Amino acid sequence: MSRLDELIQELCPNGVHFYELGEIAHYAKERIDISKVNENNYVGVENLLQNKMGKTVATSVPTSGTVISFHPGDILIGNIRPYLRKIWLADCDGGTNGDVLTIQINDTTMLIPKYLYYVISSEQFFIYDMQNSKGAKMPRGNKDAVLRYSVPVPPLEVQGEIVRILDNFTELTVELTTELTTELTARQKQYEHYRNHLLTFDSSIRFERLGDTCRMKSGKAISAAQISDEYADSTPYQCFGGNGVRGYVANASYHGEYPIIGRQGALCGNVNYAVGDFYATEHAVVVESKGQYEQRFLYYLLISMNLNQYKSQGAQPGLAVGNLENLVAPVPPLDVQKRLVNVLDNFDAICSDLNIGLPAEIEARQKQYEFYRDILLTYAATGKTILTDRQTDRQTDRQTDRQTD
Repeated sequence: MSRLDELIQELCPNGVHFYELGEIAHYAKERIDISKVNENNYVGVENLLQNKMGKTVATSVPTSGTVISFHPGDILIGNIRPYLRKIWLADCDGGTNGDVLTIQINDTTMLIPKYLYYVISSEQFFIYDMQNSKGAKMPRGNKDAVLRYSVPVPPLEVQGEIVRILDNFTELTVELTTELTTELTARQKQYEHYRNHLLTFDSSIRFERLGDTCRMKSGKAISAAQISDEYADSTPYQCFGGNGVRGYVANASYHGEYPIIGRQGALCGNVNYAVGDFYATEHAVVVESKGQYEQRFLYYLLISMNLNQYKSQGAQPGLAVGNLENLVAPVPPLDVQKRLVNVLDNFDAICSDLNIGLPAEIEARQKQYEFYRDILLTYAATGKTILTDRQTDRQTDRQTDRQTD
């Protein structure tokens, strides 16, 4: 029997009392002068991180007036677009604004702050918050509804054991996520090194201006209202802008296979590959070989040239088509290009599988953590676990094994 089982059987064998959040906590009302906050302890909704990842340093801090004060142990929830799941357990004194809900516990001899944080950072809370939010384009959480959220409050000893278990599980999840992210980064660097090595040629290969071997043409402007965020029957074509795929549109402007260079913004010089029907905006440069290059080889070659290094300096960096045309690049024989494309496509497929597989693994572990936390909190509240069919089958199998023994 686990320590949590023992505590529940001893202290709350028949379940625990549920309170509305507003009965055990309140919104912070104290205000402090703006001189007491800085980029490290000012928390606006914009520097709360999505998906319960805490906060980052503020990029903008008010310069006059007062702000709402918070203290260690207070829970800050982003109240704009609740579906972003922004929440942070404060570890310092600081200030915030009205777009952030600051929850303060009434009596810490009854409720451990981190336990309450685990309860209201659960998926059930954010589903509830979204269901009660107001507005369509930029929904806001309903402050009154948030205070009506039902919170199980077991004895302090049970709360402390739950916090200990979830802290350990959180640490394991973070370690695994870090390891998988490191693995993904290493494989991407390995691929880049391998690709660049294959695309490095000596003086035996002729070099020519891109303007002599390729046609480069910027796309056409299109209004933001004509670009949809999602694929639909009415907007079936990808729209490429300065940073890759911008969305989907009703009509295509190109057909075929083309490398596309982003020519506007901080990420200008990025290279994508379009296949089939698509639309290119004025911030994208469509590149077509005049016969000296295989299109797919040209795509890999342009990536290896690190085109971002040629961007103009200023508030809005950019790449001029004329400057791109003046860049000199190797032109190996077409049969060599085809062999290299086969090798690079195979390696690219492996890396793409990693790019899909490792993030999916990270997401699966995070969902596993959410599921485990919800079961644990439910068990603490009712004394009963919620088991899936598969878990029930496993439990039955273990019981059968014990009876057989």
